[in-house]
Amino acid sequence: MSQKVAVVTGGNKGIGFEIVKGLCQKFDGVVYLTARDVDRGSRAVEELKKEGLDPKFHQLDICDQQSLNTFKKHLEDNYGGLDILVNNAAIAFKVVLFQMASTEPFSVQAEQTIHVNYTSLLETCHILFPLLKPHARVVNVSSSAGHLSRIPGESLKQKLANPSLTEEELTTLMNDFVQAAKNGNHSEQGWPNSAYSVSKVGVSALSFLQQRAFDKDTREDLVVNAVHPGYVKTDMSSQKGNLTPEEGADAPLFCALLAPYVQSPRGEYVWWNRKVVDWQNDINV
Repeated sequence: MSQKVAVVTGGNKGIGFEIVKGLCQKFDGVVYLTARDVDRGSRAVEELKKEGLDPKFHQLDICDQQSLNTFKKHLEDNYGGLDILVNNAAIAFKVVLFQMASTEPFSVQAEQTIHVNYTSLLETCHILFPLLKPHARVVNVSSSAGHLSRIPGESLKQKLANPSLTEEELTTLMNDFVQAAKNGNHSEQGWPNSAYSVSKVGVSALSFLQQRAFDKDTREDLVVNAVHPGYVKTDMSSQKGNLTPEEGADAPLFCALLAPYVQSPRGEYVWWNRKVVDWQNDINV
């Protein structure tokens, strides 16, 4: 029960796969590669085992509450808790040369993207956070698209940046965006034409308020950060990135393995080069 354990969601390919690989090399404990698809996840584990590493696999669909609860019970029964959680699983509709290439209506893109990237990540946290042990580390994989400057509306920016923002208020804002996309008036309300950006802004903002909650938690030294892994050559970017998946895994791994009682980064927005970036002020993103 005292053995340390790390979990990576969406770990069968891309950045998630490389995070699992890095944890197997650097983390003194059990590492779980989780994936929605059992065959793909199992093949990824076998690939790492051929390299002399020893990850474990467990099926996990973050959009399925039963799957989340089953995995939670597995962790409770076998380890009694959780030391590292990397929320990596996400989706993005295809973009080519910065123009939307997917043919799905924007309302569909908004609903599905927010559901996976924000709502399901949040549900994953609700279910697995009770397992976090003292000194646990949480990494919410965000994006440069998750910087507050990606939101055009000043009123929305103020709401999202409010230091008193609650989880319920943030979730309402995410749902408001989906409804506005369905109504066709999201631009008029101050939202961008990118559901992915809205979802990752939500993930970033969520990370900050989660840290505020951690700071009041009786469990000692819980830390969560939002991490932009860089523009990485993966299926999600249509292999257009300028970083390799291994390079993209560096900042998430850095934040997953932060030393005890670290002062920074702690509830912050970290970029691929490990630098803490001001989330609220305009930067070149």
